[in-house]
Amino acid sequence: MTATASNQARPWTAEIALRMRRLFLLKLGGTIAFTWIFFIGYFQLLRHPTQQPITMPLTALDLLIPFQPYTLVAYLSLWFYIGFAPGLQRNFAELVVFGLWEAALCLSGLAVFYVFPTAVPALTFDVSGFPGFAMLQGVDATGNAFPSMHVAVAIFTAMHVEDVLRRARVPWTLRLLNVLWFLAIAWSTLAVRQHVVLDVIGGAMLGMAFAVPSLRWRPRSDVPMARADPLPAAFANRTNL
Repeated sequence: MTATASNQARPWTAEIALRMRRLFLLKLGGTIAFTWIFFIGYFQLLRHPTQQPITMPLTALDLLIPFQPYTLVAYLSLWFYIGFAPGLQRNFAELVVFGLWEAALCLSGLAVFYVFPTAVPALTFDVSGFPGFAMLQGVDATGNAFPSMHVAVAIFTAMHVEDVLRRARVPWTLRLLNVLWFLAIAWSTLAVRQHVVLDVIGGAMLGMAFAVPSLRWRPRSDVPMARADPLPAAFANRTNL
């Protein structure tokens, strides 16, 4: 039986479990380290912009969207959600290529912040009394607005997760949940007043600009894992939980 036929014959639950177990520690540690490194650059540009940030304009849609403090949960869930895409990569080669594409996405966003610093309009009301918002304002100020990296990374993740779920023949309900999670994150950036509509559009365009080619130019996922994974056997055994 070929690798492709074997993958298709395997139940979707077994395929997803296999992907999640494979190189688990490497995926977990790599995602944490990657996020930490990104935040170093992000906060450096946030606190030391190269010029006076330009305030992003409000659109008519921005004026219609009410402040919804409870959506902060969806906003913060991004940092859990982004772990699914690398976590579902099937072998070391896929994981490395995925990481390189995501790094290119993040570097592009930071380059825009460096050349074109922006900020969202100042709030006209005090939100510090709402749970979690005092911390949010102290950590993630309203700079680095356009494009929304929250949305860019979320849509990049959503498209990669959808690709895996589709090829694994996962039920449509779980695929819909992935889409709804992305939409909740994107909506929350507006509802908690961290971004405006133009930021979200820019972030979605940036994320798709890297997601589409990254799904086209990547290692073949139907190559047998023992041949496709160049990790030493001892390391692979420690990370294959």
